[in-house]
Amino acid sequence: FMDAAEVTKLVEEALPGCEVQVQVDGTHYLVVVVGEVFEGLPTIKRQQMINKALFQHIMDGTIHALHPRAFTPAEWAERQG
Repeated sequence: FMDAAEVTKLVEEALPGCEVQVQVDGTHYLVVVVGEVFEGLPTIKRQQMINKALFQHIMDGTIHALHPRAFTPAEWAERQG
Protein backbone atom coordinates (compact mmCIF):
# COMPACT_ATOMS: atom_id res chain seq x y z
CA PHE A 1 0.00 0.00 0.00
CA MET A 2 1.18 3.49 -0.85
CA ASP A 3 -0.39 6.55 0.68
CA ALA A 4 -1.31 9.66 -1.29
CA ALA A 5 1.79 11.55 -0.12
CA GLU A 6 4.14 8.85 -1.47
CA VAL A 7 2.39 8.79 -4.85
CA THR A 8 2.38 12.59 -5.00
CA LYS A 9 6.14 12.70 -4.32
CA LEU A 10 6.94 10.18 -7.07
CA VAL A 11 4.87 12.05 -9.65
CA GLU A 12 6.27 15.44 -8.61
CA GLU A 13 9.82 14.08 -8.98
CA ALA A 14 9.06 12.69 -12.45
CA LEU A 15 7.16 15.78 -13.62
CA PRO A 16 8.78 18.80 -11.96
CA GLY A 17 6.78 22.01 -11.94
CA CYS A 18 3.44 20.20 -12.02
CA GLU A 19 0.70 20.41 -9.44
CA VAL A 20 -0.26 16.91 -8.27
CA GLN A 21 -3.39 15.76 -6.44
CA VAL A 22 -3.89 12.13 -5.39
CA GLN A 23 -6.96 10.38 -4.03
CA VAL A 24 -6.63 6.82 -2.72
CA ASP A 25 -9.44 4.29 -2.40
CA GLY A 26 -7.89 0.98 -1.34
CA THR A 27 -5.51 0.08 -4.17
CA HIS A 28 -7.18 2.47 -6.64
CA TYR A 29 -5.41 5.77 -7.21
CA LEU A 30 -6.87 8.84 -8.91
CA VAL A 31 -3.93 11.02 -9.88
CA VAL A 32 -4.61 14.51 -11.24
CA VAL A 33 -1.61 16.37 -12.62
CA VAL A 34 -1.68 19.95 -13.89
CA GLY A 35 1.28 21.40 -15.78
CA GLU A 36 2.54 23.21 -18.85
CA VAL A 37 4.42 20.01 -19.77
CA PHE A 38 1.15 18.60 -21.20
CA GLU A 39 0.62 21.46 -23.67
CA GLY A 40 -0.11 20.10 -27.15
CA LEU A 41 0.05 16.43 -26.13
CA PRO A 42 -2.76 13.93 -26.73
CA THR A 43 -4.49 12.36 -23.72
CA ILE A 44 -2.77 8.98 -24.12
CA LYS A 45 0.72 10.55 -24.11
CA ARG A 46 -0.16 12.56 -21.00
CA GLN A 47 -1.37 9.42 -19.23
CA GLN A 48 1.78 7.53 -20.24
CA MET A 49 3.92 10.23 -18.60
CA ILE A 50 2.07 9.74 -15.30
CA ASN A 51 2.11 5.93 -15.62
CA LYS A 52 5.88 5.99 -16.19
CA ALA A 53 6.41 7.78 -12.88
CA LEU A 54 4.60 4.97 -11.05
CA PHE A 55 5.49 2.04 -13.33
CA GLN A 56 7.44 -0.01 -10.78
CA HIS A 57 4.59 0.19 -8.26
CA ILE A 58 2.01 -0.77 -10.89
CA MET A 59 4.11 -3.77 -11.95
CA ASP A 60 4.67 -5.05 -8.42
CA GLY A 61 0.95 -4.73 -7.62
CA THR A 62 1.28 -1.99 -4.99
CA ILE A 63 -0.92 0.15 -7.23
CA HIS A 64 -3.69 -2.07 -8.53
CA ALA A 65 -5.59 0.53 -10.53
CA LEU A 66 -4.25 3.89 -11.64
CA HIS A 67 -6.61 6.53 -13.00
CA PRO A 68 -4.36 9.29 -14.40
CA ARG A 69 -5.81 12.64 -15.41
CA ALA A 70 -3.56 15.31 -16.92
CA PHE A 71 -4.37 18.92 -17.73
CA THR A 72 -2.61 22.08 -18.78
CA PRO A 73 -3.18 25.01 -16.38
CA ALA A 74 -5.63 26.56 -18.89
CA GLU A 75 -7.61 23.31 -19.21
CA TRP A 76 -7.70 22.95 -15.43
CA ALA A 77 -8.91 26.53 -14.96
CA GLU A 78 -11.66 25.88 -17.52
CA ARG A 79 -12.79 22.78 -15.62
CA GLN A 80 -12.91 24.69 -12.35
CA GLY A 81 -15.04 27.30 -14.12
